[in-house]
Amino acid sequence: MSYYSYDNRGGRGFMANVPTAIKNIIIINVLIMIMTSLNENFMYETFALFYPTSPFFHWWQPVTHMFMHGGFWHLFFNMYTLYIFGSVLERVWGTKKFLIFYFVTGIGAALIHTGVEWIQMQSYMSQAAEGSGAALSAIHAVKMTPTVGASGAIYGVLMGYAMLYPDSVLTLIFPPISMKAKWFVLIFAGIELLTGVTGTGGGIAHFAHLGGLIFGFLLIWYWKKKRTLYSRMD
Repeated sequence: MSYYSYDNRGGRGFMANVPTAIKNIIIINVLIMIMTSLNENFMYETFALFYPTSPFFHWWQPVTHMFMHGGFWHLFFNMYTLYIFGSVLERVWGTKKFLIFYFVTGIGAALIHTGVEWIQMQSYMSQAAEGSGAALSAIHAVKMTPTVGASGAIYGVLMGYAMLYPDSVLTLIFPPISMKAKWFVLIFAGIELLTGVTGTGGGIAHFAHLGGLIFGFLLIWYWKKKRTLYSRMD
């Protein structure tokens, strides 16, 4: 990618090279982060994703939680990954089609995450009916814990890139290992499944990440079946 700087002769800037959808998603996420820093309680209670029976749940949260983040580095790594891999996909598919993919995977991630929470809640409620105080505490924790981040959609973007360019070689920053995109995504999926099932890596919505991968795979499979994978929607 080429880089340009503005000058008084009308030169182009760096952001001019960023595809439209990617640029606007990044800008919105940064603005939301600033707004959250000014009124954290209101932003989390209104726009983060809560369990459907939580007093803080609103119908729009499966979408708005994708623009909320838990801190600078959470935002930075998500947006950096979106820029690197999402830009490739948007240039192939066009802006509208990329946005469809982004929101389908992000909302799909929220559905999988909530579905896993529902399964957990059934177990907790059965234990609570038998008088378990720990189960009551767990039910309260599920209802009152917000989920934020674009990570589900970002994992969907990674799946999309790996399915379009499976033999593209990627190099991790840490550890500095190179591998093909298809193996990169499979390894990440395995890690998310393992950590989600075992409950390690607390505070991370592992099943939301898996949901993004699953919905990304399903949507691309559907487009392949319809022979529209490489058709553009600008």
